[in-house]
Amino acid sequence: MDFRPSRTDTTGAAPNAVKIIIAGGFGAGKTTFVGAVSEIPPLTTEAALTSASLGIDDTSQVSSKTTTTVAMDFGRITLLDSVILYLFGTPGQDRFWFMWDELVLGAIGAIVLVDTRRLSDSFPAVDYFEERDIPFLVAVNRFDGSKEYTLDDVRNALDIDARRPIVFCDARRRESVRQALIALVRHALDVVAAETRHQGLLSEANAHVD
Repeated sequence: MDFRPSRTDTTGAAPNAVKIIIAGGFGAGKTTFVGAVSEIPPLTTEAALTSASLGIDDTSQVSSKTTTTVAMDFGRITLLDSVILYLFGTPGQDRFWFMWDELVLGAIGAIVLVDTRRLSDSFPAVDYFEERDIPFLVAVNRFDGSKEYTLDDVRNALDIDARRPIVFCDARRRESVRQALIALVRHALDVVAAETRHQGLLSEANAHVD
């Protein structure tokens, strides 16, 4: 199933079912994010962290973390007048990134979860979606005891374009997650609408040339 809205749809209406990617670095809160909002028991592919991951997975800032996603997380939520969102959480570690290309197929956009304690872990996800021209927003996950930064601070640190949405989010709280998802859907539809207008202008210009 292709979850993407049609590029030729001039109404701006959302499809009935859309695919959303939840990405970010190791321990950024992706599994928690999906589980907090899913209407169904979320499907997770968690494996225990063992001594084999020592020196590979950086747990210095997430010492309480005992498991890691090795394939994906999956959940579902209905919002915005019966629009069904299918949520796919990506694995965060470098060694699992080969799965990303398959996971993002058909997605209308992505949320990149950011942990300000390990901001550099977010760069690969941001670069991935920018390079592929996939609509995304940055959600700054609030962790207890972490230093507070403004959204402008995070935007500057990640070198995010001013037009890119960036929001605060608490991945443990359903309503906070829901608002982040609504913001992403609106952003993705705005991108589609802008591309449609651009295509219309090009078609009009070509017609005049002909």
